[in-house]
Amino acid sequence: MDTLLFSPAIDNRFQYGTISSRIGLSQQAIAFQSSDNLFEITKERHLPKQKFACVLLDEAQFLTREQVYQLTDITDQLSIPVLAYGLRTDFRGELFPGSQFLLAWADELIELKTICHCGRKAIMNMRIDAGGHAILEGEQVLIGGNESYVATCRLHYKRKESGGVRIESRLLLEESMYDQG
Repeated sequence: MDTLLFSPAIDNRFQYGTISSRIGLSQQAIAFQSSDNLFEITKERHLPKQKFACVLLDEAQFLTREQVYQLTDITDQLSIPVLAYGLRTDFRGELFPGSQFLLAWADELIELKTICHCGRKAIMNMRIDAGGHAILEGEQVLIGGNESYVATCRLHYKRKESGGVRIESRLLLEESMYDQG
């Protein structure tokens, strides 16, 4: 039994149609658009000779309301568990549409905890410029990784303190890791 992987086509940080980790692991996935029906795609591929043990979806914040509903159909009608990973809120602290409906309709929520530069639990996603300064305005979606966003606690988010030195150090560390590999 295999896992069916989905990745939003809008996520262009890595290779198109690929789910990639920050440590360099990657796997091919079906790149989907906001107009795609994830239930129908899954149903067409879920054949007697190739049944899926689960569906895994990355960057779930980019789902539409309809696509989240389609994920519930995958679970309810096809009896395939769905694992969806994504951010809860954007850089303004507002829910992404996909996250809003996942929070409302998911059978179970598991929070992956992140730590702020101060050691507290990070619950906010601060958008930053190249100098590590908070960016307060802009489009909800700006595709980026650690060079564009930093996880902070609510206190440092409100103070617009990204821990700039730590951000620069982390970026240098990550660059050196990629240079070696």
